[in-house]
Amino acid sequence: MYLLQYITPALLVLAIIISAVRVLREYERGVIFFLGRFQKVKGPGLIIVIPVIQKMVRVDLRVVTYDIPTQDLISQDNVTVRVSAVLYFRVIDPERAIIQVEQYFNATNQLAQTTLRSVLGQHDLDEMLSQRERLNADIQNILDEQTASWGIKVTNVEIKHIDLNESMIRAIAKQAEAERERRAKVIHAEGELQASRKLFEAAEVMSANPQTLQLRYLQTLNDISSENASTIVFPLPLEIFKAFEARTQSRDK
Repeated sequence: MYLLQYITPALLVLAIIISAVRVLREYERGVIFFLGRFQKVKGPGLIIVIPVIQKMVRVDLRVVTYDIPTQDLISQDNVTVRVSAVLYFRVIDPERAIIQVEQYFNATNQLAQTTLRSVLGQHDLDEMLSQRERLNADIQNILDEQTASWGIKVTNVEIKHIDLNESMIRAIAKQAEAERERRAKVIHAEGELQASRKLFEAAEVMSANPQTLQLRYLQTLNDISSENASTIVFPLPLEIFKAFEARTQSRDK
């Protein structure tokens, strides 16, 4: 009985010491409150928290990955889309993250959802599909600016999916097909224009040099004879055609 009187207080003191000891990992910090008032930020490593008098809130400093739930929104050109994204953020100031906002994780998530709808709703569908990098940067800058007072750093925002209904997908496919046909026609017309210019330049060269026209005439006859072996070609001087042309013009007058 006498021994028990000494063992009981010793065990009580040992239990208090054990409960006062905290071990924080390298990526953790402890926000210490002394009788309800903020005292300091401790860690990492071994720290002592006096029971009852002091209270510690553990804060993780690692980057948090959060999938923003799918949001229904209407684009600037009145197209209904469903957008999902992923958010990366971390705590850079444990004191403000605990004191300035209640449950900083939920607050950041809610802000990310509303910001995603607000930013994307100011753009049309083509911009959402073709300018994701710029939209990601815009959303990140807005979130980072608004969460700075909470001790939160938004490191990245990535739009994952932009889903459309079936009718809109068919309309986009028809638009893409029409655009391809338009480009094909433009390319064909540009080719015809370039070819006509080259032919015009060749005609000017031949008209200025009759010998060139004669060589071209002989080359054409050679091509005809090589392609059709059964055809007999009798070359005629070009002067005959010129005389015939001149006689025709004089008769018309």
